[in-house]
Amino acid sequence: MNWSSNIKHIGQCLQHLSAHNSTKDISADEAFERLLDMTMEIKKQKNTIFLIGNGASASMASHVAADLAKNAHVHTEVFSDLSLITAIANDTSYEEVFAEPLRRRMKKGDMLVAISSSGQSPNILRAAREAKTLGGLIITLSAMNAENELRGLGHLNFYIPASTYGMAETCHAATLHYWIDKMLASAN
Repeated sequence: MNWSSNIKHIGQCLQHLSAHNSTKDISADEAFERLLDMTMEIKKQKNTIFLIGNGASASMASHVAADLAKNAHVHTEVFSDLSLITAIANDTSYEEVFAEPLRRRMKKGDMLVAISSSGQSPNILRAAREAKTLGGLIITLSAMNAENELRGLGHLNFYIPASTYGMAETCHAATLHYWIDKMLASAN
């Protein structure tokens, strides 16, 4: 694939982003408006947005948390402390690295943004289920298999029809930056 084809493919994946709330498919524009409303309420109530992912998605979670905190003045948290991650993984299991800290920190009305290219990562799935139990709002971003489990766990679920990790990660980054840009535009 040459560069022009790659750019075209990115555009097609983003154009075919699908969104689903807990009951039905909704337009991407409607989903982003709902996400904006949820985020503004979290900001108003001084709640927290937790962001999680593995690998590149973990880096993306950290990047987005920093942008939301710095630019949109929303309280955010990521679980990137190596000591915390390795202690939970060693003492309990890797499946608990996000769910366990959520149990101790998440309050009703907080938000979890779960990013997983495959939508099948056991630690991400466990955290999404835990957030629901704790009364949190769950936003998911997934790709690859349209039937992935994560896609059905959120209050808002964004799905990219990408078949590779690179394409999924590129499109997730664009999706998350669009959310941040909407937040910043609404603040002005």
